[in-house]
Amino acid sequence: MSQADNDRHEIRQLIENWALWRDAGEWSRFATVWHPRDGWMSATWFQGSATDFIKASREGFDSGVSILHFLGGHTADIVGDRAIAQTKMTINQRANVDGVEVDGVCTGRFYDFLSRHEGRWTIVRRQPIYEKDRLDVVDPAASLTLDPELLDRFPTGYRHLAYLQAKAGFTVKEGLPGLTGTAVEELYSEGTQWLAGA
Repeated sequence: MSQADNDRHEIRQLIENWALWRDAGEWSRFATVWHPRDGWMSATWFQGSATDFIKASREGFDSGVSILHFLGGHTADIVGDRAIAQTKMTINQRANVDGVEVDGVCTGRFYDFLSRHEGRWTIVRRQPIYEKDRLDVVDPAASLTLDPELLDRFPTGYRHLAYLQAKAGFTVKEGLPGLTGTAVEELYSEGTQWLAGA
């Protein structure tokens, strides 16, 4: 296997380990996917260091917060010891909204800034791109009426997931990258600069 093929394999495995270990609550293993000094996570409900993200995720997991991740297609652009990886994903969060059990389902991409640290690939920064979402009642016989004012506070790509999270008490960040728009164009530009050594 060529070095490039080996790098792509290692990066893909790293991305898969992130989802599997986080969702299973394997926190010591989950910590190994991040750059030990510079790891940074951005999400609807959290923006901060990888260390703080692991702590917040563990606290949520232990208190019954149910957030699962499913991965799809993957690509990686690699320049030396840096890479940008994009991986199709779905975020699925179950919660209670106004007395009704629901699943918030959001499809998008993980956009990852990676670097090789001490001979192995690590995630330096993860920024999801939120493309499309929906809210499903778990019981088909149940019904739920959404507050349009709250729903309209958030971008199209993750407004239903954000609605669920806001109702669950999370502080949700507005203006995150979607399929199109200024935020995602800025993210692509940052990715280009990362590969160029900035």
